[in-house]
Amino acid sequence: MAVAFVTGGSGFVGQVLVRRLLAEGHTVRVLVRSPESAAKVSALGAEPVRGELTDPSTWRDAVRGSEVLFHLAAETDISADRARQELVTVHGTQAAVDAARYANVPRFVHCGTEAALLAGDPLVDVDETAPLRPDSEGVYCAVKAVAEKIVLDANAPDFATVSIRPRMVWGPGSILIDLLVGLAKAGQFAWIEGGRHTTDITFVDNCVEGLMLGWRSGRPGQAYFVTDQHRVAFRDFWETIFEIHGIDKPATELDAETAARTIPAPARWFLGQTCTLRTDKAVAELGYKPIVSHAAALDAVRNAAAFR
Repeated sequence: MAVAFVTGGSGFVGQVLVRRLLAEGHTVRVLVRSPESAAKVSALGAEPVRGELTDPSTWRDAVRGSEVLFHLAAETDISADRARQELVTVHGTQAAVDAARYANVPRFVHCGTEAALLAGDPLVDVDETAPLRPDSEGVYCAVKAVAEKIVLDANAPDFATVSIRPRMVWGPGSILIDLLVGLAKAGQFAWIEGGRHTTDITFVDNCVEGLMLGWRSGRPGQAYFVTDQHRVAFRDFWETIFEIHGIDKPATELDAETAARTIPAPARWFLGQTCTLRTDKAVAELGYKPIVSHAAALDAVRNAAAFR
């Protein structure tokens, strides 16, 4: 059994990853900032480590002895200003890399995103040869691209780095589901051009499966897309989620021109563009396949909503 260190372990994906690691018998340490996060991590059965992400001197000693560092911490508010996003996502990623190198951790697994490739055009059947877009006008996309480059550029013979890229991570407790359900309940959600475009999605357990395989089998210095391998029509998927949460009011319809004036990037891209990703590389090199089917994932969301 291994010792794993996790940043972002009290978050949506992080908690599922921590549970998975613990269920497999690993020892897990998690970086936390607040007493609330520490209590959440302790309740899972992991060891909380108090520290400030962007100041690795406050936590790097606790990383010693770890066999892998999973880096999930990032700014999740896509509307946050550039300074905030660069501080948390870019400087935080550099700090995590520095802490891992200081502690002689042999493997580093980054939770990336397809957003690092977005700069205005849809992603249609793309693979990992598509370029990162640190020049994107969408600040969230630009900083995620810079963060992934930091990780992959740090790869070295004694320090293997891998980036796992899920798309639109969903499931019980999803920040994204809570956000869009809240907007829909308030009558503030809109379909762009009908919302009939095709998108890949990634259930949280399937995302974690990708992270675990990235640790065990990822080729050093490489990135991998992981999805549910079940493409959906954006509108059909979200109407199902809204129905599960008891929302029956119709959403606003926006044409592309109006959306361009009223919805900033990258939210407009996330909500209104096709995004289909190839997982051939993850299948071939990691042995990746979804561990939760689309139907079972929807049942998990339904069950969670019933107890809220």
